[in-house]
Amino acid sequence: MITGDLATEMRRLLEAREPFVQATVVRAAAPTSVRPGDAALVLADGTVHGFVGGVCAESSVRLHAARAMETGEPILLRLVPGAEAPAGDPIAQDGVVVVNNPCLSGGALEIFLEPRTPAPRVVVLGETPVAAALADIGPRVGLAVDSGAPADGDLALVVASHGRDELGALRAGLEAGLPYVGLVASRVRGQAVVEELHATGVPEDRLNPPIPGMLLHHDIACGISIYDSSNTVKRLILKLCLVCIVRCRVYRRRDSSSRIAAAMTFSPV
Repeated sequence: MITGDLATEMRRLLEAREPFVQATVVRAAAPTSVRPGDAALVLADGTVHGFVGGVCAESSVRLHAARAMETGEPILLRLVPGAEAPAGDPIAQDGVVVVNNPCLSGGALEIFLEPRTPAPRVVVLGETPVAAALADIGPRVGLAVDSGAPADGDLALVVASHGRDELGALRAGLEAGLPYVGLVASRVRGQAVVEELHATGVPEDRLNPPIPGMLLHHDIACGISIYDSSNTVKRLILKLCLVCIVRCRVYRRRDSSSRIAAAMTFSPV
């Protein structure tokens, strides 16, 4: 159970959007130094706050917490004296890892490792209906939507401001190397923005996709030509932006490049 200083530290980590793993003892067979409900927080650098066992248990907790944080999947860690791990990948056994407890005192522990990774941050700028819809739907698909300035580590930037402060925001997103930088604009306006960005020093390879008009995970943002203001068009634009962003989330570790293109047309249905 997380209380006191540990609860304060967990709130700090959540507010700072720092990933960690919450380790909770769910079973303890004597002799052990912990009880069910004891908890700890394992940070990305291996630091452990709290107590879920002595040195023998802590080393296993730290090791498997790192894997839980990497995969995003929870793990039930079983430390049993003289235990032998199943053949193959132990996590393939329904999320349960069995390891030997080498401590001379013996005892058995079961510790649940729950990764607490912050939702990918998506900056949406503008007060248009498209921006409002993205802000509403984003959290439902696991995205943290914000209207602040884009920053290093963000997943995406979508500018849907109808010409208000577009250049500065887009340039900031490109300079931060975000996996996805998107502009919702008419085809004519989008091309003008691309040319202005290029004129201000943004490299051309960031402004043009490798295959014009294609959406390739996080290489290309969506510049969209809007032929009318019907709800159908707005819904389709919204879906397109979300598909692009979610694909960026999947592939963001494969390539850190960031480009913006405004050449894609979008016909109403």
